[in-house]
Amino acid sequence: MASPKGTDASALTLPAAEGALNPGRNTSLEVDSVSSQVATSLEIKELYEAAQRENEMEKEREKRDAMQTLKTAVIVSGVIVAVAGAIFAITKKLKEK
Repeated sequence: MASPKGTDASALTLPAAEGALNPGRNTSLEVDSVSSQVATSLEIKELYEAAQRENEMEKEREKRDAMQTLKTAVIVSGVIVAVAGAIFAITKKLKEK
């Protein structure tokens, strides 16, 4: 950086830090217990809600899988019945001739 005109860069000094700004002097750490408890309870609540959402999503996935299986079974059964009916109709027509 360039020094201001007419001043020597070595003459500029910063004042010494006091109290909280000087970690060497401030050895006591004060923690607000109420804020800490609130933060902890919020974290626990968020974790609980996330687990609950995950559980609900899993149940919904299982329900969708069950519905998909049932739907597939009904469609396959319908196709089998249709094919069997077609075969029966064809054999009946062939016997008539």
